[in-house]
Amino acid sequence: MKVLILVRHAKSSWADAGLADRDRPLNARGKRDAPWIGDFLKRQELVPDVILTSPAVRAEKTARKLAAAMGFDKRRIEVREEIYEAGTDQLRQLVAGLDPAVSRASLVGHNPVLTDFANELTGATIDNIPTAGIVAVEFDAEDWSRAGQGRLLLFASPPKGAPAD
Repeated sequence: MKVLILVRHAKSSWADAGLADRDRPLNARGKRDAPWIGDFLKRQELVPDVILTSPAVRAEKTARKLAAAMGFDKRRIEVREEIYEAGTDQLRQLVAGLDPAVSRASLVGHNPVLTDFANELTGATIDNIPTAGIVAVEFDAEDWSRAGQGRLLLFASPPKGAPAD
């Protein structure tokens, strides 16, 4: 059994219009919500064996904050360039290449591709994975290269309206 945890990066800041897209940091809400992801996954007993993240600042910071919240060694986060502009085919190839010893993997990336990928993997009709949203997909497979159609295990996002720091 394999579980893939798709995480959309937490809310980013648009305060500096001169920053390149990949350099945008998290805003106050993003800094609050990113640890929520890690805490939620820990409570669901879905701590991944590996975290793969886009190199975009907002995605990498999300990965680091969720890792800290669940006690995951941040040195084991893998920054993968291909996630930044990947389509669903590239994400599928990335997942298929995971080490078979990995039971649970998390991929931190961007929309709209994460929503498309979640729907493709599960046959679900998720309209939008919100910022800091999580979709977990379970596969009846022993090897990631054989993980075909999966089952939607959960779809969650941080509660709205909580005060940001």
